[in-house]
Amino acid sequence: MAAELASPRDMAVARMPFLSARQRIALIMRVGDAPLRELRLEDVERAVGRRLDGARWDPDAWEREAERDLRFLSAVGGSSYCYFDPGYPAILRETARPPFMLYARGRLPDGRRPSVAIVGTRYPTGRGLDAALALAMEAAAEGVQVVSGLARGIDSAAHRGAVAAGGRTFAVLGRGIDAVYPASNKELAARMVDAGGGITSEYPPGTPPSRWTFPERNRILAGLCRSTVVVEAPGGSGALISAAFALEEGRDVYVASACAGGPRSAGSDALAADGALTLSSFGDIIEDWRYGDERCGDRRCGAYEPGCLYALAWRPGERRRRAPLRRPNRTRPRSPANGRTSRRA
Repeated sequence: MAAELASPRDMAVARMPFLSARQRIALIMRVGDAPLRELRLEDVERAVGRRLDGARWDPDAWEREAERDLRFLSAVGGSSYCYFDPGYPAILRETARPPFMLYARGRLPDGRRPSVAIVGTRYPTGRGLDAALALAMEAAAEGVQVVSGLARGIDSAAHRGAVAAGGRTFAVLGRGIDAVYPASNKELAARMVDAGGGITSEYPPGTPPSRWTFPERNRILAGLCRSTVVVEAPGGSGALISAAFALEEGRDVYVASACAGGPRSAGSDALAADGALTLSSFGDIIEDWRYGDERCGDRRCGAYEPGCLYALAWRPGERRRRAPLRRPNRTRPRSPANGRTSRRA
């Protein structure tokens, strides 16, 4: 697979520390293909609609950092996708806060096929690990792509299950893709890439993990998927942040019934009480997806084939018709980056 790389100018914009992803997108929409060296800080302020007091304008430094990023990606066979690039996931582009840049090793999820996020606590029970493994294996057997966060616990079990069943699984990291966190999952990440999956992040190579990068990555994890499954999550778990982001985007949220009432399931039990569907196997999700969605989504097909996997894939502009759930009621610390959450449990 040939690596795709974003333009050096866009890679440099991704290195501008004082802009959010949304502001970087607004900047490119305003200035087009203009080189950064031709711009002034005042031009950026007009593009993003606010003053950038204290910001240091140093395009040379950002271009040097972008060159290092490009060299790293070329050396490891990695890729990068700007919001405006054709290879950027369409399902993610329609979310409320899409990332400006994605860095990837391996592949990104195939937009023609459905993806499901399987998430949960880093400190699960044995029942939770078994449930995550089984759900991911069943999803992979159905041809559904599995997305998670490569954290210890439920995330790792979901990735392992998908790989064991011969499926594709993808991880969204809370740090740069130059390293795997935790380090114990380095071998698992390599197996995922070798199996046709990949790891991705919005953070440039070399970015270390922090107390807010993990919750922020959850919006991408949920945004890449048609649905999110919370296997086992105590109150305050980061998996509930993924569920909240999924609900904000009109995506379905499910809860594994195998862990209901367990010692680590207060958060997932609360989701079920708020109306999330409980499931005993991945077949329950397949049946729910097929309900009312019988048109084949493959442009090459155009037929009405309820059994066709393409019919289950997300389509641009799609919003589910089910009544929305109440969002998990939790007080979440605000990050200095953009006001999002900082829970990592």
